[in-house]
Amino acid sequence: MSQQLPDPRRVAVASLGGTITMTSDRSDGRGVVPSLSAADLLSSVPGIAHVEVESTTLATVPGASLELTDLLGVLRWARDAVDAGADGVVVVQGTDTIEESAYLLDLYWDRSAPLVVTGAMRAAQAPGADGPANLSASVVTAASAGARDRGVLVVLADQVHAAARVRKTRSSGPDVFRSPSFGPLGYVDEGGVTFGGPPSRPAPLTGDLPTGPLLVPLLETFLGDDGRLLRVVDDAGCDGVVLAGFGVGHLSRGLADVVEEVATRRPVVVATRTGAGTTYTSTYGFPGSESDLIGRGAVLAGWLDPRKARILLGCLLGAGSDRSTVADEFRRRGARGAGA
Repeated sequence: MSQQLPDPRRVAVASLGGTITMTSDRSDGRGVVPSLSAADLLSSVPGIAHVEVESTTLATVPGASLELTDLLGVLRWARDAVDAGADGVVVVQGTDTIEESAYLLDLYWDRSAPLVVTGAMRAAQAPGADGPANLSASVVTAASAGARDRGVLVVLADQVHAAARVRKTRSSGPDVFRSPSFGPLGYVDEGGVTFGGPPSRPAPLTGDLPTGPLLVPLLETFLGDDGRLLRVVDDAGCDGVVLAGFGVGHLSRGLADVVEEVATRRPVVVATRTGAGTTYTSTYGFPGSESDLIGRGAVLAGWLDPRKARILLGCLLGAGSDRSTVADEFRRRGARGAGA
């Protein structure tokens, strides 16, 4: 499903830093640090026909050092760029946190124009640096009519992923971003982008933006987990907690007992730690099963992986959402078609 829009198209590009911007002054190329601006990055990309590109550097930091304030700044910049006439926007950042930052932006992106997030796995001076190709593919995607109304997209290695589904599945290498359960939304080929289906995305959140960082820990359960770590987190006064559970959303009986207690004070969300698939709601009935946990007050994350679930819970709590709203939003955004 490819579409064409009249020329010329306007795309705004902003850089936050990341590996794509990193260089080294050492002869062996090691010890790279963020240094290149958005304009520097675009100078390395061959001319993209029929697209006018403008650049802005918002930050020059590694992805691991991005904070909520940085992402809210990106959201403001992207909205302003589209309102000023850009047909799409591209955000460049470090790949360490793309799967989280892209989803946070997606929760609030309320424009039809595409917002594309990209980066690189190899530094700018490395042999086979993938930054220029990823940036070129992202600009092509942001300028595409077919990308409209799809929310925030992640584009790397000529694949287009939904922000709600994409994961970084390997620590290194040029082709590590995957959407394990449903696959990519589309592909970039021969200077254009083709999508496999129509847009399918929940409406963006309409509540207030988070005003500051919340303490929403992510805990992964393990063999023999008796709930003591969850008690420590609860005693620390967290705002909510996400548990990465076994299989389709299972916990040990001992941990389930603690979940029941903690859920009376703050939201407890259970996702699957497997890396793909969904949590169930009613297949199993033993203590610590998905249906038992629902009865104890836990919220199941559905198709949202633990990291996405943590972002959603933090945003909802940051806007003052009550327990009923939290449960409703997880049902809606954790559904199979949401963002797929």
